[in-house]
Amino acid sequence: MTRSDVIILGGGLVGLTLAAALDSSGLSAAVIDPVDPDSWKDAAFDGRTSAVSSSSRRMFDAIGLAPYLAEPGCPIRTIRVADGLAPGALSFEPPEGDDEPLGWMHENRHLRQALRDRAEAAKRVTLHWKSTAAEIDRGEHGVTVTLDSGEVLAAPLLVSAEGRNSATREAAGIRVARWQYDHAAIVSTLAHERPHDGVAWEIFYPSGPFALLPMTDVGGSPRSAIVWSVAKEDAAGFLSLSDADFAAEAEAAMGGFLGKVRLLTPRSSYPLGFHHAARITDQRLALVGDSAHAIHPIAGQGLNLGFRDAAALTQVLVEGARLGLDLGDRQLLDRYERWRGLDTLMVAMATDGLTRLFGLPGRLPSAVRRFGMAVTGRIAPLRNRLAAEARGTTGDLPLLLRGLPI
Repeated sequence: MTRSDVIILGGGLVGLTLAAALDSSGLSAAVIDPVDPDSWKDAAFDGRTSAVSSSSRRMFDAIGLAPYLAEPGCPIRTIRVADGLAPGALSFEPPEGDDEPLGWMHENRHLRQALRDRAEAAKRVTLHWKSTAAEIDRGEHGVTVTLDSGEVLAAPLLVSAEGRNSATREAAGIRVARWQYDHAAIVSTLAHERPHDGVAWEIFYPSGPFALLPMTDVGGSPRSAIVWSVAKEDAAGFLSLSDADFAAEAEAAMGGFLGKVRLLTPRSSYPLGFHHAARITDQRLALVGDSAHAIHPIAGQGLNLGFRDAAALTQVLVEGARLGLDLGDRQLLDRYERWRGLDTLMVAMATDGLTRLFGLPGRLPSAVRRFGMAVTGRIAPLRNRLAAEARGTTGDLPLLLRGLPI
């Protein structure tokens, strides 16, 4: 039987971040995942990109992840929100004199590989790739997990980082509020004539938002990732277009402000949905990331919520260990529940509300939205507050998200 401080089910972006955070803070973790990590090297495994908030990037530095990144990522200097192509876009930027970007854009495959390399270099992380949990026992005095190979792992606490369809969450009887949006996300990467200048665009159409996200240049050619929310019934049609025809559609949706565009990567489509667990803990169990919550990508905060889960849970466990507490103790799990429960719910409701508000068709709703954007643009404190939300620097931040060791 192999013992560790925490057993993590799921070696995705959030699960591996949690393992690295625990390792950097002196706790050990065993990670279990059925995937073959060598498949991550192919962009076809996951061609998506992620906006990493500035607070999440601080955690990357604090847990020693930054040196493993294949590229530093593209800084997001400005976020512009527009109601269609009508004039009056709302811009968010760091306050004057503050040079820290609002976030960084990364390819998911680069994040995955960096996290794998960091975990493999860790002294206190054991990785069980291509493995599944055949049996899980969350008992009064500890957790044991029997792998399909027959190996038995033991720890005081089990963490589910399995994703939206967490079997462990379902087995624990944790209820989930969920619904599907009438949209699918079309994702790809484009090359364009004009530089993006580090600007991320969120252009709202009644048919769904069109996000244009700055990426690092390749061979001197500017690039941007797109996340285009289209009606479900239209997704297959967008995927069936030739590259040239799809690029023309994307250029039209952008209003042509970046000049001619061409596709660089194959298009992928993902269904869009919302779910939120009624609670994120159970007996010797904690949920993180998509196991606990999933939101519309409208504000690019889904992955960052998972990183915040990892930072908060790490701090709770490290401080508990210093007090000599059992890491599966109810009072520690209650503290994690209180810390993360309200924040995730508020962000989830805000993104869902924005999705529905900007999806209202007609001239009157559009006029009301533009009026609200104009008012917001004139109120500097409100604008700065929203920029801080995008950075992930509001609220009771865990130490790692401030860039500080625990």
